[in-house]
Formats: sequence, C-alpha cells, structure tokens
Amino acid sequence: MSSYRAPMKDMRFVLHEVQEAASLLRSMPGTEELSEDLMDAVLEGAAQVCEDLLLPLNRTGDEEGCHFEAGRVRTPAGFREAYAAYAEGGWIGLSGDVAYGGQGMPKVLAVLVEEMMMAANTSFALYPALSAGACLALAHHGSEALKQAFLPRLYSGEWSGTMCLTEPHAGTDLGMLKTRAEPDGEAYRVSGSKIFITGGEHDLCENIVHLVLARLPDAPPGPKGISLFLVPRMLPDSAELNGVSCGAIEHKMGIRASATCVMNFDNARGYLVGEPNKGLSHMFTMMNYERLSIGLQGLGLADHSYQIAAAYARERRQGRAGNGALHPEEVADPIIVHPDVRRMLLTVRADVEAGRALAVYVAAQLDRAHLHEQAEVRERAARLVSFLTPVAKAAFSDRGFEACVLAQQVLGGHGYVREWGLEQHVRDARIAQIYEGTNGIQALDLAGRKLVRDRDGLLETLIEEIEAFLPAWRDKESAHWLEASLRSVLGTVQEASQWLRERGAEDADEIGAASVPYLRLVTLLLYTFMWARMVSAAERALAAGAPDAAFYEAKLKTARFFVERVLPGGAALLVEIRAGAASVMAMDADQF
Repeated sequence: MSSYRAPMKDMRFVLHEVQEAASLLRSMPGTEELSEDLMDAVLEGAAQVCEDLLLPLNRTGDEEGCHFEAGRVRTPAGFREAYAAYAEGGWIGLSGDVAYGGQGMPKVLAVLVEEMMMAANTSFALYPALSAGACLALAHHGSEALKQAFLPRLYSGEWSGTMCLTEPHAGTDLGMLKTRAEPDGEAYRVSGSKIFITGGEHDLCENIVHLVLARLPDAPPGPKGISLFLVPRMLPDSAELNGVSCGAIEHKMGIRASATCVMNFDNARGYLVGEPNKGLSHMFTMMNYERLSIGLQGLGLADHSYQIAAAYARERRQGRAGNGALHPEEVADPIIVHPDVRRMLLTVRADVEAGRALAVYVAAQLDRAHLHEQAEVRERAARLVSFLTPVAKAAFSDRGFEACVLAQQVLGGHGYVREWGLEQHVRDARIAQIYEGTNGIQALDLAGRKLVRDRDGLLETLIEEIEAFLPAWRDKESAHWLEASLRSVLGTVQEASQWLRERGAEDADEIGAASVPYLRLVTLLLYTFMWARMVSAAERALAAGAPDAAFYEAKLKTARFFVERVLPGGAALLVEIRAGAASVMAMDADQF
C-alpha cells in the first residue's frame, strides 16, 4: 500500500555530484562552512521527520479534513502534535536569517527538504511553506522593528504566516482588488475580504500573521496602487484580537487537511511592509518563493507515486512476457515485463529525476543571486531565476500531475481505490497547476515578459549556460548521442524564440496562443540539459570505479529513454507554435 522513502541516494547525487553544492557554497559568505557531511545530516534528519512523523498522517488527514467550527478551524487528528514536533526541530526556519533565529541553510538544501515534505504529506507541508515565504518577504522588505517583532516567532513556529492576495472578483488581475488600508497613527486599519487563503485559520499555533495586499486612500488605480501590510490575528505581546476572522473554509477536491479560508479584515490593525504602492513587487518576493515550492508539490507527489507504482509492477502478476514466460514456475509474470508498463514508469522516472536536478539548479541560482560576493554573479543568477521560475512552477506541477495519473494507470483498478494512495495523489497534485498563478499565466509570463518584451537577455543568459557546458563532452565518445540531442533541442528553442519575438512584437495574440507550447518546449530543453549534467556526473563516477555501478548505469539508461521517447515531442511543439493565433482566435465568443 502507500509508502514513501526519501530518495536519499538520488538527492545526494544531484546535490554533490551534479551541482557540486559544497564548492558552490564556499564562494558565499555564511554558507562556506557547510560540508557534504553536514548537508547529508540535514537531509537524513528531514527524511526521518517526513517518513516517521508526516507520512502516517497523510491519508488520515485527507479522510478527516479540516473542521470549521464557529469561526475557528480545527486541523485533523495528530496535526497539532506533528506541527509542534516539526517546529521544535527547527525545520520552519531552515533557510531563515540567522540574525533573527533562522538556521541559515541555503536554498539548494531547502528545496530537497521541501520535496520530501510535499511527497510525504502535502497538506501539512503547506502550513510551514507559507510561513517560510512570509518570512522571506518580511526579511527583504520589512522595517527592522517589524523583523525584530515577528521573524523570531515565525521561524520558531510559535506563529505562522500567510499571503492574502485573491478577492472574489480579483484573482490573477490583482489590480482590481478593493481591500483598503486607512492610516492610523504609525499603523493602518485594514478592511476587506480575501479568498483561497492557505492556512488563514488553524489551531497549530497561537497566532497567524497575514501579509495582505490593500490600497491606501490616495493610491493610483490598478497594480501601481497596491501596498503590502502585515496584519496579525492577535497583536504582538498581547492577547488582543485584531479584527481578523475566518468566514468559511473551502470544500476541496484535494489537500483536504490544508485549511483554505475566506478571511475577513474588519478595521484590523496592520503595519506597512516596504514602500507605499510597491506592495505587488514586494509580494512577488514571496510569490516567486511559493511558485518554486508549489512546483515541488507536483515533483514530490510524482516521486511518491512512482515508488508505489514501481513496487506494484514488480509484484503484481498478470499475463506473460511478449516473447515467452519469464517465470514459468509462476501462474503469471509480473507486469514489469510489459513494455507499456515500463513506458509509463520510465516516463515518470525520467521527469522526476530531471525535475529534481532542475529544482536544485534553480535553487543554486537563487543562492548566488542572494549571497554571492560579486555583483556581476548576483545579477547573472537573478536573470536566470527570472527566466526559470515560471518554467519550474509549471513544468513540475503539470508533469507532476501527469506522473500521478500515469502511476495510477500502472495499478489499473487498484489505482482508483483509496487504499493504495494514488487517487489521493491525483487529487492533491491537481491544485498545483492552478494556484500561485495558473500555469497558463506562467506560460504567458515566460513568452511575453521574459521573451518578447525582455530587455535583459534572459534567454540568452540561459543559452550561454548551456553552451558553456557543451565543450566538456568533446572528448567523451560515449556521451555524443546526448550532446547532439541537446544541441538539437537548443536549436529548436532558438528557432521558436525568434519566430515568437518577431510575430509577438506585432500581435499580442500570437504570444498568448504560443505561450503554453513554448513553455513546454523550454521545459524539454531544460530537462535535456539536466540529463546532460547527470550523465556527465554518472560517467565520471563509473570511470572512477564507483562501487554502486548499477545506480549510475540506471542514470544512463533513463537518460537514453528520455531522449528517445520523451524529447521527440519538441518537434510537434514547434509546429504548434508556428501555427500562429489564427485558428485559436477565429471563433466568435458566442460560438463557444
């Protein structure tokens, strides 16, 4: 039945052999003392927490769900105790600022911990994930007084955090929001309603701190008139309630143990975070963090689903191998002998392993952008992060959901019933394609702002990264097949990008029509790049006589499957992009 074991060997491979994290961190103040052994110890501790503490509550939490009682939310049985133990271990402040009680761990380590959490218990993981994002926004944009008053208690888990953006009439288009903030001495009075607020109300800790987007009285219309406010449920250092209430919780398809709330602010006391009318840009500090985290939700659930499906396929006996019985002494062969079962499993595995490598690669750029001593390195990394973030969020969640469905298919009818866990994974993974900006919005951001209207050379920076890697293979005959594939998909992306820049500059509908296939094409480029990096690392290990040769050989075999069975889809995506917007926009609205 449903079980999960953190993929420690693969995580160590990506962290140490592919990304070479210890070498990376030696160039960054505050992280240069992080050895491989220390990072491994953190990963092992997180694995124990996820497997022993969070996983046992995953199905029971889904079945019980959250309870809404007289304006308060009660989480499922066991969640409060698990949260207390999780906070006691210091996990909430893992990557937090050490000056305010955080652990100061780099993002390359934190993404792997987040993946484990999402795999083991997504509903639980969302509570501390929102707190971590709120801490990041506050640490970057809050006043020293706010940081001193709130960050230590957020990092410790004594308090938790949320972000409050969406209103009933204003989802993606935040320029339409109506929540107001009136000056009140050195503070403000915030009034309005927000919906779809993850962790807006719960019983895990004593106070909840909301980061709320609202308008000042003299604010200009649209997105340029939005400010960011910190609004606690209870005022600091007092038990006084603060005009914050929960009106309802949503009854959802999945993540049922995560409270998704309607939050009402009635003349609630709030504190301005950052500059007036700059709230949207300040909130994007948190939003971009959460977008990577939500991508990891899809990635973690995909890996957990793969583990269930692979174990089932090795044991479940149905039919015979196509070329004759492999186990004639048994009533049937295990279904792992069937090519289509292998196709499904290898598709999931290839996506999960490439996605994990990309998550650590993006995290390495985030660490460089925030911590590196050299300004030019920080700026280059920031350009990469800007281009890669929408791709990672959409790719991990789209392909993660597809992976859960494929794994469910491997189990046949057993995948459709609750006992095996995969039907919950399908439900839990589905939301990741929707929240923190739907994946269509991520694609539009990539194709529009990050490509057609880009003035910073974001795509060109990525291309430079890939081209700088390619010469390392010139003397490695065994890797030439993958080098050729990487060069080919890079050329396809360059061709699509040039076409889209030319057509999109004249007609915005061309950007909208091409955006999703363009993001999928860029995903294939990035996954091929990640497989190239992993193959290079695996070949180094094999050449050095690594004792676990089977592990590295499996990398080469999975890479070959990806190139031969997944990557060819890029050619069709180019055809779709070049088809243009005409057929998409031809029908009148009343013909739908």
